[in-house]
Amino acid sequence: MTRVVAIQPRLRLGEVEHNLRRVEDLVRQAAREHQPDAVFLPEAMTSPNAYGPQMHHVARPLLGAPLEVLRRLAREHGCLVGGGFLAVRGDEVRGTYALCEPDGAIHLHDKDLPSFWENAYSSPGVPGDDGVAQTALGPIGLACGWEWGRTRTVERLRGRVRLLGGGMHFLSYPSWPLTRPWFARDEELLVQYARELPGRVARMLGVPVAQPSHVGELDMATPMAPGVRWRTRMLGETQVCDADGLPLARMAYADGEGYVAAEVELAEPAPRDPAPRTFWNASFPLSAHLVWHVGNAHGRAQRALRARLGRNAWRPGPDLPAHVPAAQAPPLTDDPAHERAAMV
Repeated sequence: MTRVVAIQPRLRLGEVEHNLRRVEDLVRQAAREHQPDAVFLPEAMTSPNAYGPQMHHVARPLLGAPLEVLRRLAREHGCLVGGGFLAVRGDEVRGTYALCEPDGAIHLHDKDLPSFWENAYSSPGVPGDDGVAQTALGPIGLACGWEWGRTRTVERLRGRVRLLGGGMHFLSYPSWPLTRPWFARDEELLVQYARELPGRVARMLGVPVAQPSHVGELDMATPMAPGVRWRTRMLGETQVCDADGLPLARMAYADGEGYVAAEVELAEPAPRDPAPRTFWNASFPLSAHLVWHVGNAHGRAQRALRARLGRNAWRPGPDLPAHVPAAQAPPLTDDPAHERAAMV
């Protein structure tokens, strides 16, 4: 049996250094308590994937502090440690998930499609990025955010992995009085979707899953409505499920920040359910579909305009291949001051 931990953090919008310290603390607490074989943080561990001017300053060099934090934690605790962040990879910023091994090996996967306003801050992943990490524990699949909800994710991983990890990020509807009667109903549907998603994906792949997610309240800007605040909450629903989709450990919104651990069997994949022949692997409210299409278009236009005007807050930087063996990995510093400086 393999012991996995999924961490549910409460993070602050745009406060990268604070958030890195927080996830370091949570991983260390979880590792001391559970002695896991693998620890999974959600995507966007450097800042929640929200909308606002702070997000233009969240991206960090791929070889900067976020990756160093994950690599050092993996070495320190002798287990796999994964987490996601906005990474500068060559000439683009991408939503990258890094899974690091104790011996120094690095596995990287970029989110295939940014979701909603994320398009303003990051580009799609490159074709051919299958998100299969060949680790010391066996093949592990990686999925970021709404990749968990798309059938194309199931199709690229089915029959190839023995565990799915990565992370999710569920934001609730705004609490505006005018829209509350409609959005309150749709939010109930969204919460139910979030609760059922990890088990649904586990059954389609026929392998255990570890889906960490964010939790807590958030005040962000509203796309296409300057000056209008969007008071929201991150819904949680961090889970570890077995291959039958049975939740072995779960944290809901009411549980707040923390982590869960469970032992899972990494066996040959045996899918229980077929994937539907649709873009999404399950239905969710019509309002979410509308925000998806409008938000995607608006975000892409914003990103293109900033690039054309030369207003990107980041500079192109070095990249790494999707899989870096330990012998070829960049040197890892033990100097905390160096790590903090890399974030500036």
